[in-house]
Amino acid sequence: MELRQLEHFVTVAEERHFTRAAELLQISQSGLSASIRSLEQELGTSLFIRSTRRVELTTAGQALLADSVRTLASAAAARNAVAAVRGLVRGRLTIGAEPCLGSVDLPAELASFRTANPGVEVRLRYSGSVELVDAVAGGRVDVALVVDTGHTPAGVQLRPLSTQEMLVLCHPEHRFAAERSIPLERLRGEPLVGFQEGWGAQALARRAFASAGFDYRAAMEVNDVHPLLDLVGYNLGVAIVPASFAKKRPDALTAVGLLGEVPAWTVAVAVADEPSPAAGAFLRQLQTA
Repeated sequence: MELRQLEHFVTVAEERHFTRAAELLQISQSGLSASIRSLEQELGTSLFIRSTRRVELTTAGQALLADSVRTLASAAAARNAVAAVRGLVRGRLTIGAEPCLGSVDLPAELASFRTANPGVEVRLRYSGSVELVDAVAGGRVDVALVVDTGHTPAGVQLRPLSTQEMLVLCHPEHRFAAERSIPLERLRGEPLVGFQEGWGAQALARRAFASAGFDYRAAMEVNDVHPLLDLVGYNLGVAIVPASFAKKRPDALTAVGLLGEVPAWTVAVAVADEPSPAAGAFLRQLQTA
């Protein structure tokens, strides 16, 4: 069993697709398939259930995945430690981010980091904050720009970068629009436009509603800020969002303050307790920006 084979296995497991995995690994699909078959033959079991559209892990594949991720992380840490002694920052840096955090210009940060660290291969993945924090804990992501939802697994640190208030965004003709602020209780039973499970605004709104004694239930769920603004713009519901979202369409939508126990929108960088040299370099860049 070789590290190269484990890297191939983990990439296919994460992508659930041989073609996409081969593109990421920059090898031929036939070469990737041969590598996986060789690993399966060595282990004496199938690791994937293959179909024409995607692949799924078998029970044996699920058992192998966590240890494979840890093994690859340990090997990368060893290589990076040697490079650090030589004064170099090398290796691969996988960065996760929830879109539209409102305080970090991620493309600019990535450009600056690549210029300063040409020996580091940078990968970027977008997802919800809860999933990204878990990915840092599991070693699948090195650094994640997230919203602090109160979910911090063992082995992960959240280092705050900025904070802003949460508010209600509504159509100018909605009855809330004439008010400066409303108590959280007024949202009970109100049609809501929200984000999917695990995204920062959804997790914070759920916490706020729970503190007020009622459930958070969005009638319409999205995974990007722009369709959310579109739906609110058609008066299909109100949304609980950070203040920076309201600034995107100030002439078309109305922002209303929220009264009650509403968690703040705190943007943070999630890293492992012992980050790699590349992760440490990116973290220092963010904290000095």
